[in-house]
Amino acid sequence: MAISRRSVIVSALAGTATAGFGGLPGTLTQAAAAPAASPPGDVVGKVTVGYQGWFACIGDGAPINSWWHYSRNAGQPPSPSNTTLVSWPDMREYTRSYATAYPNLGNGQRATLFSSWDQQTVDTHFRWMRENGCDTAALQRFNPFGAEGPTRDGMAQKVRQSAEAYGRKFYIMYDVTDWTNMQSEIKQDWTNKMKAYTASSAYAVQNGKPVVCIWGFGFNDPGRPFAPAPCKDVVDWFKAQGCYVIGGVPTHWRNGINDSRPGFLDVYHSFNMISPWMVGRITNVSQADQFYRDLNTPDQADCNAHGIDYQPCVIPGDLQSGHRAHGELMWRQFYNLCRVGVQGFYISMFDEFNEGNQIAKTTETSAEVPAGSGIRALNEDGTACSADYYLRLTADGGRMLKGQLALTAVRPTVPFPGGGGPTQPTGDLALNRPASASSVTQNYGAGNAVDGNGSTYWESANNAFPQWIQVDLGAASAVKRVVLSLPPNPAWGSRTQTVAVLGSTNGSDFTTLSAAAGRTFDPASGNSATVTLATAANARYVRLQFTGNTGWPAGQLSGFSVYGS
Repeated sequence: MAISRRSVIVSALAGTATAGFGGLPGTLTQAAAAPAASPPGDVVGKVTVGYQGWFACIGDGAPINSWWHYSRNAGQPPSPSNTTLVSWPDMREYTRSYATAYPNLGNGQRATLFSSWDQQTVDTHFRWMRENGCDTAALQRFNPFGAEGPTRDGMAQKVRQSAEAYGRKFYIMYDVTDWTNMQSEIKQDWTNKMKAYTASSAYAVQNGKPVVCIWGFGFNDPGRPFAPAPCKDVVDWFKAQGCYVIGGVPTHWRNGINDSRPGFLDVYHSFNMISPWMVGRITNVSQADQFYRDLNTPDQADCNAHGIDYQPCVIPGDLQSGHRAHGELMWRQFYNLCRVGVQGFYISMFDEFNEGNQIAKTTETSAEVPAGSGIRALNEDGTACSADYYLRLTADGGRMLKGQLALTAVRPTVPFPGGGGPTQPTGDLALNRPASASSVTQNYGAGNAVDGNGSTYWESANNAFPQWIQVDLGAASAVKRVVLSLPPNPAWGSRTQTVAVLGSTNGSDFTTLSAAAGRTFDPASGNSATVTLATAANARYVRLQFTGNTGWPAGQLSGFSVYGS
């Protein structure tokens, strides 16, 4: 069984410079639209989704005859102790399902899963693509010369049938992970099998050429040990076959550092389109802004200089790890990349239930996941989201890419239909949002107060009151309650800080929401203080003004949470 590319890459990048960056100010202006190297086609100017199609169940008729990508021991049905899943699909639209060894769902129904081998499953997925503006599907193809080969061959046929039936485009995306004889066998596979699919009316074409993607060249990990020369040979060979070739490249391809091996720049520049990897790289909006500044903008400039199309990867975020922020992380990427002027989006992924980055329909509440499994549903942060929310969010991001929706940093997509507009979230609105402060001491930055970690904290300059810290909620929201905290450690003795709560819709004109008052922090009662407003206030920026502290001559906070209720 092929190793998931994501699990390998995330571990390789742990601790790199992408973590811990503060957010950019809310006054960023739109970058000049970059000139596209190619005119609009089936990938340029379009939304492409990565499609795994790699789930199978014993009894579904697939040649692999196993619980493929569902169980660690694929000969046994998935269960809490034998699983590779971290998210649970919404099963209401599949006409055929397969019983697992999980406990019943929270609503008492049996815990069942779909098989990608069933044509109705693929039809359902491509119907969702059509309904939600997903133009093109990149069908993942790992080494087809092993035991998985016949099943992957069959999936290519099923994807072709569904793409033709639902008016979507598709192309082959080779993943070279653990493919020892890649240089010769990838050419053989294209010539003898996959090239025939270019005859389909649904096969993606760009610049008059069939599209093919090669994912994995240059990654700095054991699964892709290839030197630059054989990689360049493969790219040049596909181009000589008349193909438009996309490179699924490392995040730091341009500088040849971190996840990229050095010496690959000529290989990267030989692609017609570059699509850098993103899964595991960012977990919040601040980091998305840092990528916009330090990676996306110079990446686009480099591609412009070399006549290459730029198709960055957009992720919804790992649902199980709580990264999604009810769509805010994904929307910030759409907004930033449209400002850059990119040539297309690559959504990772459509059906990646193994790592929680799927946009396909997912369970809405704990009632639809196996009881006691710990698997999070879409409402994990307290915001009710419909099963198709991330499909609809993708549709709106695509509309903004195509100029059908005005550029906006404010997410327009309603998490649950019927709300009459973006639904007011009920979770912590400040969690992982961009934070700033009037000053900091040493490395005790403002971001520590909104990172969800009670052990990290912000501290202002000492002996210099007044001081402030503020958070950008990303959009004007109804603010009703603010919870402040210090580390829950007896070493932090009881103290009273004099704090006022201010609010603003534009980041410059602030009004007082709660007047300055002594807020008591006592380790015996959790070292926290709650400020409840008499009436809900409309604010995007919430600022705390500190004018005193009986325990230390500075403003201090380990937690700064904002709630709408």
